[in-house]
Amino acid sequence: MTIKVLEAIYEKGVFRIKATEDLSLSEGQEVILTVETVEEEDPLLLLTHIYDGLSEPEIEEIEEAVLDRSPFFADRNNTE
Repeated sequence: MTIKVLEAIYEKGVFRIKATEDLSLSEGQEVILTVETVEEEDPLLLLTHIYDGLSEPEIEEIEEAVLDRSPFFADRNNTE
């Protein structure tokens, strides 16, 4: 038995395989399909977990770097 993982799209009652170059099947050959759906994740929901696994000092370091805009304005003259 050979096992291959292929990406496919289900359209109009038929699975359409996205790439068939590595698929070596004979016409009419029987196969067993196991379907695992791919859910698109909400990008805003992903952002709620951006700091998961980080310590407070690591989070503070990232926040300081994000809020520090001086590298973007280094060529400007200080007019204040």
